[in-house]
Amino acid sequence: MLRRVLVLTALVALMSSPAFAQRVEVSGSVGWTFSDGVSFENAVPINGVLYDRVDPADSVSFGFTFGVYFTPQAEIEFMFNRQQTTLEVTGVGGAAKLEGDMNVDTYHANFVYNAGDEDTPVRPFIFIGLGATNYGDADFGVRTVPGVSRFSWGVGGGVKAFASRNVGFKGTVTWRPTYIKTDDYGWWCDPFWGCTVVGDANFSNQFEFSGGVVLRF
Repeated sequence: MLRRVLVLTALVALMSSPAFAQRVEVSGSVGWTFSDGVSFENAVPINGVLYDRVDPADSVSFGFTFGVYFTPQAEIEFMFNRQQTTLEVTGVGGAAKLEGDMNVDTYHANFVYNAGDEDTPVRPFIFIGLGATNYGDADFGVRTVPGVSRFSWGVGGGVKAFASRNVGFKGTVTWRPTYIKTDDYGWWCDPFWGCTVVGDANFSNQFEFSGGVVLRF
């Protein structure tokens, strides 16, 4: 996945208009992520307790981006983000809770639109991205639960403020939903096509507030 995203970024850069002197922008950030998980229909019995929900705990996160401009406003960006968190497995009705250390890693290719001219000191921006999120192995001490990767996307925005031509600060707000599973909840029927099972897609959401340093070349 990482290799494919980097190749896509390079191809877009090579296809850019030669009339614009391409710029590269790199950033690193630290933030706080609010996370939620999903419930599952069939509760799992563990030591006499039924568990029916999993959630990553809210925690500190960090990441970096590597972007290439193909116009003064438009940018293609690779983003990596890691949330170092705890996976919380909750019993039915909150009867009990199990906790295991886990990392949540996100790999996205983003399209970024930066407002204003390329040398404007303050530039608001918005972005949308696609990629994958990996929920790493969860270590519960007596047992390690294998991780899983799922499709995810993200939207967000923020402000870049430059103290000089090449160095600045970036503040960002991001929402990243990750598809986890689909539950069957009923039927949809049509007089011509017949009936089919209707599903309810379940997503795990991450809301991140972050800030850091941005360098442009």
